[in-house]
Amino acid sequence: MIVARNEALFNAIRMGKKPEVQQLVRAALDGGASPIELLNETMVPAMREVGEAFSRHEIFIPQMLVAARAMQAGLDILEPLLVRAGHQPRAKVCIGTVKGDLHDIGKNLVAMMLKGAGFEVMDLGTDVDVTKFARAVEQGAQAVLMSALLTTTMPYMRVVTEYFRNRGDVKIIIGGAPITQEYADEIGAHGYGEDAGQAVHVVERCLGLSN
Repeated sequence: MIVARNEALFNAIRMGKKPEVQQLVRAALDGGASPIELLNETMVPAMREVGEAFSRHEIFIPQMLVAARAMQAGLDILEPLLVRAGHQPRAKVCIGTVKGDLHDIGKNLVAMMLKGAGFEVMDLGTDVDVTKFARAVEQGAQAVLMSALLTTTMPYMRVVTEYFRNRGDVKIIIGGAPITQEYADEIGAHGYGEDAGQAVHVVERCLGLSN
């Protein structure tokens, strides 16, 4: 069972109550709470619980989306304070739907879950080619996350993976409805996430951040 310091905020995020999250974050800060502790000891655990509930099929995409949006509303308040406090993200990653594919719901959900888990996320959008991924890596991304919904765009994942083949400092992680662990192994990706909740654990494992 995940334990949080601020139980009311924890539950508000889980339930996707955006206005309540904003109110509770402001109240906690006004009461002297540390923004870093608020993030790490309540908000990140809340999103971890949401991701695990999704993986257990206890909640579904609509509930997960509203929880992620509520989390983002809290993050929007905290981010300026975290910057001033010198808080560093756990890691920097980039994510995009591959070239030729314009679907973004799954990609957006993974991006929000990663932000909620304390990562800096460069969202490259849809129809992303290898040059955009390469530019993100040049700007500090330690992992390249690719999404595809169409079987016709899946092969482009191999193109990107091959491009980074000799870059030992970059991890390639893939996902999407038609993607499987077998396909990830076939093209040489470092990780595969079956869903948005699992994606966070895969990124943590690939970057050596698992507890």
